[in-house]
Amino acid sequence: MKKSIITLSLAAVLGFGSITVGMPIEKASAANKLNDLNSQKEKINQQRSGVESKLNDTDKKISENQGEQQSVQSEIERLDKAISDALAKIEEKNQEIADTKKEIEKLEAEIKVLVERIKKRNELLKDRARNYQETGGMVSYIDVLMGAQSFGDFVERVGAVATIVEADQDILKAHQADKDELEKKRAQVKEELASLEKMRAELENMKKSLNAQKAEKDKLLASLKHKEEEMHAHKLELAEENEILAAQEAAIQKAIKLEQERQAEAARQAELAKQKAAADAAAKKSSSPSAGSGSSSDSGSSGSPQVTPPSVSSGAWTKPASGRLSSGFGGRSLGNHFGVDIASGGTVPIVAAADGVVIRSYYSSSYGNAIFIAHSIGGQTYTTVYAHMSSRSVGSGQTVSKGQQIGIMGNTGQSYGQHLHFELHRGSWNAGKTNAINPVGIVPL
Repeated sequence: MKKSIITLSLAAVLGFGSITVGMPIEKASAANKLNDLNSQKEKINQQRSGVESKLNDTDKKISENQGEQQSVQSEIERLDKAISDALAKIEEKNQEIADTKKEIEKLEAEIKVLVERIKKRNELLKDRARNYQETGGMVSYIDVLMGAQSFGDFVERVGAVATIVEADQDILKAHQADKDELEKKRAQVKEELASLEKMRAELENMKKSLNAQKAEKDKLLASLKHKEEEMHAHKLELAEENEILAAQEAAIQKAIKLEQERQAEAARQAELAKQKAAADAAAKKSSSPSAGSGSSSDSGSSGSPQVTPPSVSSGAWTKPASGRLSSGFGGRSLGNHFGVDIASGGTVPIVAAADGVVIRSYYSSSYGNAIFIAHSIGGQTYTTVYAHMSSRSVGSGQTVSKGQQIGIMGNTGQSYGQHLHFELHRGSWNAGKTNAINPVGIVPL
């Protein structure tokens, strides 16, 4: 059901056709009228049952939607926690990487020292090598030993040579050890840094994945909330439709009662007429006939509006307002138009198009001040709708006569300029407006 249909503030009218009291009416016709009213009441009762079922289904769907929202919200909270945890771990890895880079900087300083030390050792070894080549290597050591002045001096020189040779060997070992340590430290630091950066990259990817999942959940939650809003709006529409149907049912019940009272009054008047005819016939036998008759009519006007109401037609229907037909029945740019528009400036009275019972008189966000009236004309029930009025002068359940003022033309609700939106439904009003008919040719317009 479309929102534009339900949110109308409609006042539906189920009225009665004009019937002269005392006029002979065939029993079949009277029975048909009551049958039609009872049939309409049953149909409306069935429609209400359907609407109430839809209301229950909507409540169930809203409950299911809210449960799903709660589940999605729990998942979003879990993802938020996971994202926070990932961010904390990323921050931790960033700190570890920063510490490792500081360690690398420290190591680089140590490496510079080692490089300088190795460089100096290389220079020393090169000097030793040059000296070895220039002096003949071991010959120089022999010269050193042979140059001893005494045995004790010789022993001392032997110890000194051994120390020099051992020192050279230690230099070579230290040189190799420093080189090995340098390579090992470089490899370890590079491996550790690579491992940390890999873990950080994995955490970044995890964070992206979690953010993507959260975005999907946020989108799903927004969609569920939008659906819930639509269902709540639909529920309000169903509730309004149910209220209108209940009002129509009450109006028809009142119509049935009035029709029964009218039929009883018609029968009573017929019986009185029959008795009077018998009395008149008896009187003719005893005296000369005499007759007298009188009639009076009273017409008045309550108030003096700028625009006079239209003259009341002699048929079952009369024009509901003075003015020009500004929009007809059927399709138009804004969608299907289930009624006609009558436009006029000034203070324009709105009158009941036929005798009837006010189904509902209220304000709607889309149709502004609106009235529904129910009518029973020639054994057929009708519903009329009057919308966008500036004011209403009749209430729900009130009986109205054809041509009786029910309000003033206005521009309330979703309206563009002062006019009366008038609808005619053959049978009862429903949200789909399947009973709406073109009033042109039926109601004088």
